[in-house]
Amino acid sequence: MTALSMPHPLLIEPFLREALREDMGRAGDITTDAIAPPGLTCRAEMVLRTPGRVAGVEVARLVFAMVDPTVSFTAKVQDGTDVGPNTTVAVIEGSARAVLTGERVALNLLGRLSGIATLTQACVAKAAPFNTRVACTRKTTPGLRVLEKYAVRVGGGANHRFGLDDGILIKDNHIAVAGSITEAVTRAKAAVGHMVKIEVEVDTLDQLRELLAVGADAVLLDNMGPDLLREAVALVDGRMATEASGGITLDNLAEMAATGVDLVSLGFLTHGARSLDIGLDFTAG
Repeated sequence: MTALSMPHPLLIEPFLREALREDMGRAGDITTDAIAPPGLTCRAEMVLRTPGRVAGVEVARLVFAMVDPTVSFTAKVQDGTDVGPNTTVAVIEGSARAVLTGERVALNLLGRLSGIATLTQACVAKAAPFNTRVACTRKTTPGLRVLEKYAVRVGGGANHRFGLDDGILIKDNHIAVAGSITEAVTRAKAAVGHMVKIEVEVDTLDQLRELLAVGADAVLLDNMGPDLLREAVALVDGRMATEASGGITLDNLAEMAATGVDLVSLGFLTHGARSLDIGLDFTAG
């Protein structure tokens, strides 16, 4: 991973501040304030207890820096690193109050993002032999989209739309409103500039034939089994990008990718990922 892959701090700091405010409530960390003297310093290690791909190290650093900018945060591994159990991810030194107060938010985010990266990596490995790309969707945790989509990239996956404004995706309900695929695509082409791509969701070959006649940049082949999906990809014959979505799991992903589809989009990369177990261990010295 390169430094450019990490979202700019301006994009994530507002959320991190809100997460800390949520945890600190109205009176701050009253437990730590009662027990840790103001001048007490400490050394602690963030330890990944289960194996996986690390994502969110810089996010954790920003959390502690917001609580107290004098806290020292030394990363021992970088995002994108695959590690075994009981691996020290970072060492934190400084005010014991700051470390204890920032601990939970930092661990929650690092564990969550690492879980997404690890699951994405597993899916990418299934699809790689067929040159099929794995993409996430907009099924993200509210407020966490930028970070969760970053974690997908750390896992080797690709990002689909970030929001409703960076690409047109015409789904079944849009088609119902317009009356037909042809009418929906015609309206979309007339409404946006040449830099905006148009993708249309279809679930039958008849719908696909109508779409091919009117033309678009990509087609989302929705909830198709492998046999139908293979037939659809052949029908498209390279005239637009093909995306499979719906009903895809880690178990059948390779079979779906083997149909020749260009990419698979998986909502479970973000809404179904299990956070990795990460703890903060205080150490001597």
